[in-house]
Amino acid sequence: MSVRVGMVSLGCPKNQVDAELMLGYLADAGYDLVEDAALADVAIVNTCGFIESAKSEAIEEILELAALKKEGRIKSLIVTGCMAERYRDAVLEELPEVDAVVGIGSNHLIAEIVKRVSDEPTAPGNGFGAYGEKEDLHMCGRRIRTTLPFYSYLRIADGCNNKCAFCAIPMIRGKFRSRPMEELVAEAARLASKGVRELTVIAQDTTEYGSDLYGKRRLPELLNKLCEVDGLKWIRVLYCYPEKITDELLDVIANQPKICKYIDMPIQHVSKKILRAMRRPGDRESLTRLIAHIREKVPGITLRTTLMTAFPGETQDDFDELIDFVREAKFERLGCFIWSAEEDTPAFDLPDRVDAETAAMREESIIDEQSRVIDEWCAGMIGKRLEVMVEGFDRLAECCYGRSQGEAPEIDGKIFFDTDGKKLAPGTFVTVEITDSMDCDLVGQLVQQ
Repeated sequence: MSVRVGMVSLGCPKNQVDAELMLGYLADAGYDLVEDAALADVAIVNTCGFIESAKSEAIEEILELAALKKEGRIKSLIVTGCMAERYRDAVLEELPEVDAVVGIGSNHLIAEIVKRVSDEPTAPGNGFGAYGEKEDLHMCGRRIRTTLPFYSYLRIADGCNNKCAFCAIPMIRGKFRSRPMEELVAEAARLASKGVRELTVIAQDTTEYGSDLYGKRRLPELLNKLCEVDGLKWIRVLYCYPEKITDELLDVIANQPKICKYIDMPIQHVSKKILRAMRRPGDRESLTRLIAHIREKVPGITLRTTLMTAFPGETQDDFDELIDFVREAKFERLGCFIWSAEEDTPAFDLPDRVDAETAAMREESIIDEQSRVIDEWCAGMIGKRLEVMVEGFDRLAECCYGRSQGEAPEIDGKIFFDTDGKKLAPGTFVTVEITDSMDCDLVGQLVQQ
């Protein structure tokens, strides 16, 4: 009788790629993969450990599966991912139902670990750890993709050399490590041959790509080579650090038809005082100039950013400067989160913390201000025609939905559009005229082809 293995993967697309590689190892070893971990013999939780809310989500998921293990509905429970790497022994000590904790450097051993826990179930509190060096993380191999069939992620590097005071990623994932360009182009070609039309390029810092392997940053060159891959329609880039966005990169985005006119650049804040405390460069003036320059170089580009509020020492004046910037910069996409005190990061012991109530109010204020920006942007989109990739059919709304170049998969909103009863195959591209908006989503009508 085959062993059924199910995985729950949490967190960012980079973690999702780790999960897909582990599923590939398990499939190659002959395990029966099931979509619902609650119906598996062996359940795996691939955790995120970036901020407190992510850790809480991971613990909640582990506890739910641990309850099923107590009931005998699953036999073994394994924890992988960033939280497993960061809190190795603590997970075993505090969650005795866990049979194995796997650090990222041992992901490639997942099939052997599943066999071990299947053959020799552990008593509560007797779980074991498997920890390799971070640099041993395998970034290439067969992936069982968990995205929709027509889009996929391409992880071009792992780790991070940036020393942001609030961030535990360098500690968790290690130093920045690029994958060879030839390997990435070959993987992109394999994905395209399997029906992938949209490729999203990811890393902790995509703009740093190549610095370790080639002695200089080579993201623009990589993007040009990816554009030569037959079958790909869109190539999207996430996680670009603002100080590393060059004219060379902007020229590629502007001039290559396959590159989505979309940049994700997390800026965190604009107060010079707070940015220096975060160990980040720039200030409001330099970021304002950069945004204007990007929009001039790439007309019609969609800009996404991530902000952090309530960093230690953030005064009302600092926050006012940030929210004024949100109002003026008019990002088409913006997310905000509250600073989380992460152990062993430089910011953990900083004084002058913002109280929880004030922090929540500030986050809500930024979201409210961005909502007004989005409402204005949506109104300006009415009457425009967009190329949309069909993703599916919404039975409740009785219409199709999809995304344009301005919506990243699993991050941004959707475009809902009427097709006059015409059935459209997911993964196809159509023209939609925007007629309205609904919250942060656009609404439109299929333009007859």
